[in-house]
Amino acid sequence: MRILHTMIRVGDLDRSIRFYTEILGMKLLRKEDYPDGKFTLAFVGYGDELHNSVIELTYNWGTEKYNHGDAFGHIAIEVDDVYEAVERIRQAGGEILREAGPMKHGTTVIAFIADPDGYKIELIGKK
Repeated sequence: MRILHTMIRVGDLDRSIRFYTEILGMKLLRKEDYPDGKFTLAFVGYGDELHNSVIELTYNWGTEKYNHGDAFGHIAIEVDDVYEAVERIRQAGGEILREAGPMKHGTTVIAFIADPDGYKIELIGKK
């Protein structure tokens, strides 16, 4: 068994694809419209779906905003240098929720950013 993807609902698919590809450096792996269901799926990731877990961006036509609730936590991405990644994301217009620094009660360097729909993304420094 393996994890294939994590699905999140987005309010503006093109905006989300730009964020995940241009700011976070993922690739758009595939995108398909489902007219009968009135939704579009786009898959983004750092590698192909055969060997990597990816993120499925689901756009339900006509829905611009979702309530995230309090159960979902975050998506975690490993980066070589958290400080550099935060600065690069800031320069690209990304929203920084927590600046880079050691985690509370630990030494691992982390930061938190938000995607355009407000989903939290944790950046974790490579060990």
